[in-house]
Amino acid sequence: MKYGFFKKRRRLMISVFMIIPLQVLFGQTAGYPYKTFTEFRSDLNRISEIKDHSERDLQVNELWKNLKSDNQIPYRIAESVAFLYRGEAKTVHWSGDFNGWDQDQPEYEGKRAGLSDIWIMIKQFPEDARLDYKIVVDGKWITDPDNPYLQMSGMGPNSVLRMPGWKFPDETELAPDVIRGTLTDNILIESENLGYPVNYKVYTPYNYLRCENLPVIYVTDGQEYADDKKGALVTILDNLIFSEEIRPVIAVFIDPRVPGKEAENRRNSEYSGNQKYADFVGGELVPLIDKTYKTHACPDDRAILGASLGGVNAVWFGAVRMNDFHLLGIQSLSENQSVVDRFSRLDWFPFRICLTTGVYSDTQKQTIELKSVLERNKVDFIYKEVNEGHSWGNWKAQLSNMLRYFFPN
Repeated sequence: MKYGFFKKRRRLMISVFMIIPLQVLFGQTAGYPYKTFTEFRSDLNRISEIKDHSERDLQVNELWKNLKSDNQIPYRIAESVAFLYRGEAKTVHWSGDFNGWDQDQPEYEGKRAGLSDIWIMIKQFPEDARLDYKIVVDGKWITDPDNPYLQMSGMGPNSVLRMPGWKFPDETELAPDVIRGTLTDNILIESENLGYPVNYKVYTPYNYLRCENLPVIYVTDGQEYADDKKGALVTILDNLIFSEEIRPVIAVFIDPRVPGKEAENRRNSEYSGNQKYADFVGGELVPLIDKTYKTHACPDDRAILGASLGGVNAVWFGAVRMNDFHLLGIQSLSENQSVVDRFSRLDWFPFRICLTTGVYSDTQKQTIELKSVLERNKVDFIYKEVNEGHSWGNWKAQLSNMLRYFFPN
């Protein structure tokens, strides 16, 4: 009996050692994957303080491989995030939507993790946040080499922090079996109001030949809204029209760049309360589109869309071309008090307005001011603010709700 008892106890002890990792039994954390952010920090601290250079590198390499394979660089759990960079450097900073793209703020400077070559910066963000950023290594700005998520901006690609609760906007990627609409090449129009030529493209839905009286959305910064790496509006239209979530729509993408000299961009002058630009679109382009395509030539079915300065332009169109546009899509409204004041003094507000903004280094203050104007005048509008920044990633994710609101099926 005694021998049998010790034999059973020996088998039990062997089973325990086989089931429980040795580092747990001897006071170390369980290793990757981690259940809590504290567990991650504890394991990183343990590994980075290993004195033996070869053993430390071995465990750092294994940790990094696991994080990278799970797209966990930066490392995120709940509202906690650890920005991570691996490499020899004198200084490492993180800069992005979360700090106004300032590279010199001490609180966004990374610290070396122990004896390792890992740099770390720890922050807290809402679980549904999505933020653009770059790493500044010894003064050089780079995208995060171990983060696969990128967002194109007007200045090139940025890395993207996707917090665990952020939902990917499926409408921005073409769904299977969708029949696509048609986007023309550039069409040149010589503007009498502006005194120079302007390029635009026209999108027609896949079932255009069977359609009549189509609504039209006019899009400023059209070359960027049409780009799948930025606004992805063509793909979004294809998805929503084919799935019958919205009515078939024509879209006119207006390019502010100088034809043949695309490095020269006129948006700063065109989108800042420019009467000549408003008269070009409303008085020249709209009649041409109505004559050429199967449109419903009615302001209730005509939208103007823009982001940032383009949002200012959309407000301006509401103020000075009310007879042409009753649908205003305003994303991340840049500050222009004179344009907002002009709009607020209207005697009549026959609009339906979609107003969106981010809350990180974006235009929340002036957007909320415009929201107050809309509420005071009992304007029909929808409003959305998101835990994001001044980014195409923010803007394109809001377009599907805007289109459903403007053009419900």
